Amino acid sequence: MILAKNVLKSRPSRGFTLLELLVVVVIIGLLVAYVGPKYFGQIGKSEIVAARAQIEAFEKALDTFRLDVGRYPTTEEGLDALVRRPESASAWSGPYLKKAVPNDPWGRPFAYRAPSSKPGVDYDIVSLGKDGQPGGTEERADVRN
Repeated sequence: MILAKNVLKSRPSRGFTLLELLVVVVIIGLLVAYVGPKYFGQIGKSEIVAARAQIEAFEKALDTFRLDVGRYPTTEEGLDALVRRPESASAWSGPYLKKAVPNDPWGRPFAYRAPSSKPGVDYDIVSLGKDGQPGGTEERADVRN
């Protein structure tokens, strides 16, 4: 019996104290506070990059449409002319996109206008950005060709 008591007393206690756990929680909180905003800032930038890539794909498809038909789609025909043959396009050899015209990374359709309101530009393709409103800065800025 004396031997069993000595064995129980000599074993160190296992586990963490409340103070040690609080220190670890504070350290994790500081890391999240530092890394979190940088991580979520990158998500917004990746959406802008994705919108630009989609616009570039539309530009290539529109150029192919123009080579076949002899003109760019009108504003009324829109980007859907890249997937479905417009009635006025007799030499249409599409579809020029593999899938239906996608929405922008924020879930809204791209705006297409031809001819462009800018001199020297044949058409406009615009995504209104994260806020869906014209203008804006950073993530809320318009993405256009």
